[in-house]
Amino acid sequence: MTDLFMPEGYYIGSRTNTEYISSIEGLERAMETGAVLEARAILCDSEHNLVVELGQYKGIIPREEALMKIQNEETREIAVITRVGKPVCFKIISIDKKDDEVKIILSRRIAQEECYENYVKKLRAGDIIDAKITHQEPFGCFCDIGRGIIALLSIDCISVSRISHPRERFFTGQYIHAVVKKTVRHDGRITLTHKELLGTWEENVSGFNQGETVAGIVRSVEPYGIFIELAPNLAGLAEWREGIVPGQCAAVFIKSIIPEKMKIKLVTVDSYSCEGTAGKLKYFVEGEHIDYWRYSPESCERIIETVFDDSAEQ
Repeated sequence: MTDLFMPEGYYIGSRTNTEYISSIEGLERAMETGAVLEARAILCDSEHNLVVELGQYKGIIPREEALMKIQNEETREIAVITRVGKPVCFKIISIDKKDDEVKIILSRRIAQEECYENYVKKLRAGDIIDAKITHQEPFGCFCDIGRGIIALLSIDCISVSRISHPRERFFTGQYIHAVVKKTVRHDGRITLTHKELLGTWEENVSGFNQGETVAGIVRSVEPYGIFIELAPNLAGLAEWREGIVPGQCAAVFIKSIIPEKMKIKLVTVDSYSCEGTAGKLKYFVEGEHIDYWRYSPESCERIIETVFDDSAEQ
């Protein structure tokens, strides 16, 4: 991603941003040059206008300027209210100095439309981009892909290893890499995927050897066995054992590794409570774009793959 269109909040502490908002002269210069600034929204008034802290001054983002509209949608109140306490990006529309009062009008909408036209609109399936986790639900998480423009990353696309909630992989506010899964041109919406960046089965299993005892996380307990995650894109199966529940950590003995069946057989040595399983991720894919990804080994009959094809978009 070009540095101009990073997720909202990325620049709030930067030297350039601080210099602009620290004085009225800096704010006027930002208005003249069309610079996009960031500051924290401190209030949403009864008419759903956002009040933004600008050093010794305060700026106003009118409700109609708070959010880029898609297909003439009405600006939703919740989309404005939830910005309170968080950084927002904006351009300065006007500065009115009258007597001892300074009225500063801002537009987040214009900043987002600029991002959409010059960056988001040009994205294609397979593009690798920066994103920021903004909100998590059981079905997936919402990601800021640039200046507060949101895309959905569904739970089944987060990793190959099964998880019950995105918080088992991410934390809110975390910066991640993601891949554009699909762009829908008629309404400007984008969906994301993530698992393709976390390595193939062979890349992940190369860090483990038969006969080792390693740590893992219990992801699923089934009648026929227990799935234990060894890495975000790698899980093995251990025999069912009483008292083990999803979310626990486990010490497991690697009994066998079978590439042609894409299986790792494990024996549970011990299980124990653990917290904070979300954290730093290891990415195996570099660059700005991928066209094709195959998770399964060539020797395996079962094929798990992703084809990124713009021609399939609607």
